[in-house]
Amino acid sequence: QVQLVESGGGLVQAGGSLRLSCAVSGRTFYRYYMGWFRQAPGKEREFVAAISWSGGTTYYADSVKGRFTISREYAKNTVYLQMNSLKPEDTAVYYCAAVDRSRRYDDADENDYWGQGTQVTVSS
Repeated sequence: QVQLVESGGGLVQAGGSLRLSCAVSGRTFYRYYMGWFRQAPGKEREFVAAISWSGGTTYYADSVKGRFTISREYAKNTVYLQMNSLKPEDTAVYYCAAVDRSRRYDDADENDYWGQGTQVTVSS
């Protein structure tokens, strides 16, 4: 059974940092993109960042470029999202996702697997 389990969310002041983790199990994701999406109340789920599990190539939404960093650790089967210089508009539920690399990593509808989400709240 495939599982993606997020952790690391919480409440932080504007300008602060958080690191989200996504522990993956149940299959090999070698040919996948691993990504992070977020969804704020009343808004659609939006792409945040993605990484090629095998090659390590990274992709970012313009809104987080230069502030967020996605990475993966083979030994722990874990994907991370380091979030710095957080802003109130970053407040959302953050989801880990996986999609075969033949499909679009930035389209939520294309992703095959999802975690349960973790809440990130940034206060002003």
